[in-house]
Amino acid sequence: MPEEKDAKEQQEQQQIIQSGSVTTETNGKHIIHCLTVIGQIEGHYILPAQNKTTKYEHVIPQLVAIEQDPEIEGLIVILNTVGGDVEAGLAIAELISTMETPVVSLVLGGGHSIGVPLACSAKYSFIAPSATMTVHPVRMSGLVLGVPQTLSYFDKMQERIVRFVTDNSGVSAQRFRQLMMNTGELVMDVGTVLDGEQAVAEGLIDELGGLAQAVGKLTELIEAKNPEQKGEPAW
Repeated sequence: MPEEKDAKEQQEQQQIIQSGSVTTETNGKHIIHCLTVIGQIEGHYILPAQNKTTKYEHVIPQLVAIEQDPEIEGLIVILNTVGGDVEAGLAIAELISTMETPVVSLVLGGGHSIGVPLACSAKYSFIAPSATMTVHPVRMSGLVLGVPQTLSYFDKMQERIVRFVTDNSGVSAQRFRQLMMNTGELVMDVGTVLDGEQAVAEGLIDELGGLAQAVGKLTELIEAKNPEQKGEPAW
């Protein structure tokens, strides 16, 4: 029906505008949800209006709904982020890593800071050859008390990130800390910028690829989970 098709298209457009996500079908075989993580991940504080942000209070309910929706068979997470709130980003990454729904991530442009755990949280990860991942230590803006307890807090938070990344990727904790603390690459900063090939070589990302490869892998994971759904699309 033309009316039903128009209503579905309007619903998809509204979904993209409101949350930067859309639920669609791949080759008529499987229903997947596409979630985008772009700009800065907004946490407990509202960022200025001119900042492009991904709000974690929008993303977390989406992930719960995707996991509970029997019609959605897979999730593709597309990242082009400059980082943001560490705890908000880590909360999203923890949710993704514990989902039973097959999840594939694709890094386009950049996966800065907390974008690294988010990329690793998927069951399989891709990065475009032209994309980069920036690895650096935890830092904080605003008023910071110059006491030993502050440094201890930073260390504990950083260890949470190191543990999550190493548990969900192929990089070792020792190597990840080396990349974090590199002083010879970034001007006026500490850390390392990895292009697509380097990110794969370091074990942070599973494979170089783009959208076709990511969707193909997600289809493979869906059909491995539900073998009875493998086959030709229905008319």
